Amino acid sequence: MKNVKIAYIGGGSKAWARVFMTDLALAEELCGELALYDIDLPAAELNKRIGARINEAPETVSKWKYTVCSEIGEALDGADFVVCSILPGTFDEMAGDVHLPEEYGIYQSVGDTVGPGGVLRAMRTVPIYEGFAKEIKARCPDAWVLNLTNPMTACTKTLYDVFPEIKAFGCCHEVFHAQEFLCCVAKEMLGVERPDRSEIKIDACGVNHFTWITEADYNGNDMLALLPGFIDRYYESGYCEREGTAPGDFRDDPFLYGNKVKMDLFRRFGVLAAAGDRHLAEFMDRSWYIKDKEDAERWLFHLTTVDYRKKDRIEKIELSRRLADGTEKIEVKHSDEECVELIKALAGVIPQRISNANVINVGQMPDMPIGSIVETNCVFSHNSLKPITSRRLPPDVNALVLRNAINIENTYYGIKNRDLRMIFEAFMNQPLCAGLSVSDGRELFRRMIAATSGYLKDYYPSLSF
Repeated sequence: MKNVKIAYIGGGSKAWARVFMTDLALAEELCGELALYDIDLPAAELNKRIGARINEAPETVSKWKYTVCSEIGEALDGADFVVCSILPGTFDEMAGDVHLPEEYGIYQSVGDTVGPGGVLRAMRTVPIYEGFAKEIKARCPDAWVLNLTNPMTACTKTLYDVFPEIKAFGCCHEVFHAQEFLCCVAKEMLGVERPDRSEIKIDACGVNHFTWITEADYNGNDMLALLPGFIDRYYESGYCEREGTAPGDFRDDPFLYGNKVKMDLFRRFGVLAAAGDRHLAEFMDRSWYIKDKEDAERWLFHLTTVDYRKKDRIEKIELSRRLADGTEKIEVKHSDEECVELIKALAGVIPQRISNANVINVGQMPDMPIGSIVETNCVFSHNSLKPITSRRLPPDVNALVLRNAINIENTYYGIKNRDLRMIFEAFMNQPLCAGLSVSDGRELFRRMIAATSGYLKDYYPSLSF
C-alpha cells in the first residue's frame, strides 16, 4: 500500500468530495492524507467529519487521515496529487450567467462551458486558477494536478500557461455516459445483457463537453454501425442511458435528457457526440436545438434553472450534515468516476490505464491549434501521461469543433490580458449568440459583467466597456 498526500482545493464540495472519498476508501493500493482546503472552512470541516464516518464503515479497506487547512499552501506542501474542484462565485452570479441572456432570446441548458454564461464564468475562474498554478509551482511542482472545475478547457489551459512544466489534466465523465449509451445499444440491438462500459472500446476526441466518438467496438461488433437501427427505434421517444433509470425518466429530472440531440447529430454526421445533450446544444447555433424553452423540451432535454440548483444545493448540505452526524448511513461503494483509478496508475500501484483526459495539444489532434486544450484518450502509467493520437474527425464535424476551440482560446487570452474588447469578440462569436446584434451584445455583456463584478473587480483594472 502506497502512502500519498492529496490536496483537495475546494474541499468543502457538497457532493463530489463524498464520491472521491468513498472511492479512496476502496482503494486498497493507496493510503495517506487528504488535505481539504476551501474558502468555506465550515464546509471543509463537515467533509472531514464525513471522512471520519467513512473510515468507520465496514466496507472501507483504506482509512485516510482527513485534515482541514485554512491556507492553500498548507494543503499543497508535500502533496503528491492535487484535485481542483471549485464553484467560481456563487449561484447568484451564475443566475446572471444563465438568465440575463434569456432577456435577449438566448437560452442555456447549463451555462458553465461555452455560450455567454461560459465566457463570464471563465472571466471569474481563470484569475483564480492563475493563483492556483503559482501556488502549485511554489509548493508542490512535481505533483499531478487533476482539474474538475468548469469551464474545464479554460481552467486547464490556465494551469499550463502559468506553469508550463505542470503535470495537469482535466477529468470529465461525459464520455463515460456516451459509453453507457452504447451499452444500451448493445443490449437492445445484440440481445445481450447490458455490458459494463469498460467493455466498449472507443476512440474519442474534441474539446471538453464537445467530444466525438469516431470508433466504438464491443466484442468485435462495430457499435456505430448498430446505431441507425437503434436510433430509428428511439428517436422520437428518447432513451436515457443512466444505470438505475428507465429510458423515459429524463422527463422528470432537470439533469437528464433523452439523447435526441445526440441521435440527431449522428444521423447528420455519422459519428457520435460524446457529451450529454444539455452540453451539446450549447456548442451549436441556437437555431439548431435551443431557440427557446419549448424547443429544448421538444429535443428532450431541460434548461436547468439556477433556482433549481440553489434548491439542490440546500438538499445536499442537509444530506452532508446528516451523514456527518451519523443520522444517515454512508454508503461506501465504487462510483463510476475514474479519478482514483488514474491516481493509482500514476502512483504506479496498478498497471497502465487508458482514459479520456483534457491536456495540452502536442499533435494528438493535428487539426486543432497546437497548445490548445483538447480531449482525447491518454495512457496513464507510473508518473506518466501520454496522449494518444486520435482519428481525424470528419471535415464538417471538425469545423464545428475548431470554431469552438478557437473561441475558447480567444476567451482565455482575452482574460489573460484583461482585454475586455477581446473577450467581447469571443463572446459575440459564441454559436448561441448567433443573431444577436452588436449593440444588444454590448448591452448584455455589460449587464452580465455588472452582475458578477464583485468577483471581477480585484482582477481587472477596469470593468468599463
